[in-house]
Amino acid sequence: MGRIAGLVLLGVGSLGGWGSLGRAAQTQTPAVKATGVGDARVRRSMADLRPVATFRVGGDPDWMAVTADAVWVTVDKRNAVVRLDARTNKVDGEVTVAKPCSGLAAGFGSLWAPSCGDHDLVRVDLRTRKVVGRIAAVPADSEGGIAVGAGSVWMMTDSKGGPDGVLLRISPGKNAVVARIRVPAGSYAAAFGGGSVWVTSTGQNLLTRVDATTNKVVSETKVGKGPRFLTVGAGSVWTLNQGDGTVSRVSMKSGRLTATIRAGLAGHGGEIAYGAGAVWATLEGFPMTRIDAGTNRVMAQWVGKGGDSIRVGLGSVWLTDYDGGVVWRVGVK
Repeated sequence: MGRIAGLVLLGVGSLGGWGSLGRAAQTQTPAVKATGVGDARVRRSMADLRPVATFRVGGDPDWMAVTADAVWVTVDKRNAVVRLDARTNKVDGEVTVAKPCSGLAAGFGSLWAPSCGDHDLVRVDLRTRKVVGRIAAVPADSEGGIAVGAGSVWMMTDSKGGPDGVLLRISPGKNAVVARIRVPAGSYAAAFGGGSVWVTSTGQNLLTRVDATTNKVVSETKVGKGPRFLTVGAGSVWTLNQGDGTVSRVSMKSGRLTATIRAGLAGHGGEIAYGAGAVWATLEGFPMTRIDAGTNRVMAQWVGKGGDSIRVGLGSVWLTDYDGGVVWRVGVK
């Protein structure tokens, strides 16, 4: 058991798309390698940790979404979205989705799963665990992100060869696209916070803010090289920059870059999440990195096998081992 800046890890031992092509099949992702932070004071070995729970889901567990009593995880190789019961710490059923990709989100009593197999957005009722809707919305890329906020679902879609990216606003009441918003080219992932949708442009090194009231782009902020995945927390938007391995912090109030954190997490794949007063990032070879949101410092970085998707909720950090076919639950206080 390790103590990390006020957070107690109750366990993590062996903590470790386009569909079957997995994280390596990305558009405009820099061909660079992760080095980690290189600071022995913050380095940890995955072999030294113990999990609170290990869920064996098989295949290639990837995108996750946290609900009130469970975590859902996509398994592309099995065309499935699997439910992990947080009360029993057991796998509790699954829903068929053809090659789930480009994120996973929960909201409006539903799970929203982009499909790179059927090239649409699948809506699953969280109570009945049945598919209750399909929206004609093609994911922009297998490696993206879907967001929920302001009474809507937000997802980047295929621009069909156009010069710009296209952000879709989807009405849960109508199960239909109600707005198409132009954003910078090379945009694939979205997050919601502060009354706005935030979109990263991997190709142009930008974080774009779209006002959810007007559906208009209101700001663009230059961040690190090759931003793709992003999260919202502590009054900020945080981007994981695949081109240079940094994490950029942008104020939701001003839209200004307030910190650039050297995390050594360059390269394909990975993900980032906020929770328990920290930013958590993951990448193959460096399964978990904790950044303190108060100091903007890397407080711990685990090295070893595992990683690729991360979420925080239900008193835990949830971490996938993409190659090992498992999801680990890491307790935090």
